[in-house]
Amino acid sequence: GVIGVQLVVTMVMASVIQKIIPHYSLARWLLCSGSLRWYQHPTEEELRILAGKQRGKTKKDRKYNGHIENKPLTIPKDIDLHLETKSVTERDTIALHYFPEYQWLVDFTVAATVVYVVTEAYYSIVKPSQEMNISVVWCLLVLAFAVKVLFSLTTHYFKVEDGGERSVCVTFGFFFFVKAMAILIVTENYLEFGLESGFSNFSESAMQFLEKQGLESQGPVSKLTFKLFLAVLCSLIGAFLTFPGLRLAQMHLDALNLATEKITQTLLHINFLAPLFTVLLWVKPITKDYIMNPPLGKESIPLMSEDTFDTVRLWIIILLCVLRLAMMRHHLQAYLNLAQKSVDQMKKEAGRISMVDLQKMVARVFYYLCVIALQYVAPLVMLLHTTLLLKTLGNYSWGIYPELSSDTPVENSLLPSSVYSESPPADGKMKVTVVQITMALGSLKNIFTPLLFRGLLSFLTWWIAACLFSTSLFGLFYHQYLTVA
Repeated sequence: GVIGVQLVVTMVMASVIQKIIPHYSLARWLLCSGSLRWYQHPTEEELRILAGKQRGKTKKDRKYNGHIENKPLTIPKDIDLHLETKSVTERDTIALHYFPEYQWLVDFTVAATVVYVVTEAYYSIVKPSQEMNISVVWCLLVLAFAVKVLFSLTTHYFKVEDGGERSVCVTFGFFFFVKAMAILIVTENYLEFGLESGFSNFSESAMQFLEKQGLESQGPVSKLTFKLFLAVLCSLIGAFLTFPGLRLAQMHLDALNLATEKITQTLLHINFLAPLFTVLLWVKPITKDYIMNPPLGKESIPLMSEDTFDTVRLWIIILLCVLRLAMMRHHLQAYLNLAQKSVDQMKKEAGRISMVDLQKMVARVFYYLCVIALQYVAPLVMLLHTTLLLKTLGNYSWGIYPELSSDTPVENSLLPSSVYSESPPADGKMKVTVVQITMALGSLKNIFTPLLFRGLLSFLTWWIAACLFSTSLFGLFYHQYLTVA
């Protein structure tokens, strides 16, 4: 059963989350290691000195200097203001909006990834056949937390009545719904998700299961309903990833302007195009056909086997996720520099601005740092752990040259297979009922097969990458051309 190595690993990691991670947090280190610097808003006294106005001792003096009791003090916009910078410290992060959610998501993702790695090593060494893979539960929890955070951020945009954020979310949601419906009717000669074969296998297995239970059915769900449900799910994911993609485009442009080394600029470009690379991995005419049947003359010799290509695809996605995490600080620093950028833009304008509005304009950037960090990390977490689930539930291998072909029948990693052994003689109604329930639950492994999970998780992995690239590409076009215009 489950009580064994996997349960021990889970209990140890739960203790680590409770006792150690609050003191040694990756989330806090990413922000507070000293490499990020934020701009402090000027004090009221500093602005008065720059404006040449001093607080008078009497009411008459204050009125002469432009300061009226009921009216906020204003200063010229073209004031010679230079913001001071300071390294982000742990004390600074306490007041940040969404910092607890950011810290929990990153640290729990680290813990879940460690559990997954240990479990994979355990399965490769011991090869248990009658245990539930607990790492699947951890990955599902990570995805649930990431979706919850993105949902919370999206609802925050919906609460803003003045801006057009609500309209942008709704528009992109409908756009991704139509896009998903179009993608789902594309034949697998172009997009090789395996959804058709996975759904057919699922329907046939479900009908056989229901017949064994004495029920007549045409199947659990029709193909149209299945694809409609997927399209609705895809539209929600697309709406949640809209503003993370738009924000990524702006940070990418600013980070490129900050980067001075060619290698950094190259990595930034690769990081931005990473979702496109992921999308192309499932486009059969572009990637798989050229690798399996390369045009090298009269004889066509495959560069690698199909199993090896599936494994390489998983490794490429994981390496791109590692690159995105490594480039996180460049993007966050580019965001923090928006404070100075806003002040420089203000200096080019004519007129006056109140001290309070100027201070808010500068302080707001740092205050929402964790919101931006979440918009950067959450899609990365979703893509990574969807890929990990694809490997485990889809019965893929981490080895480039797997010893055994994945075409061999494999037991489902969620449910034990021991229920297929012969039932012991029943000595009572209760025992017969327990055996029947166990047999029925065990039969579910024939319904939810690796073939189904391969199709479903391949499509979701591809879709997350497609949404990220679509929104970031639109954001790039918007910030590069429309904003300037």
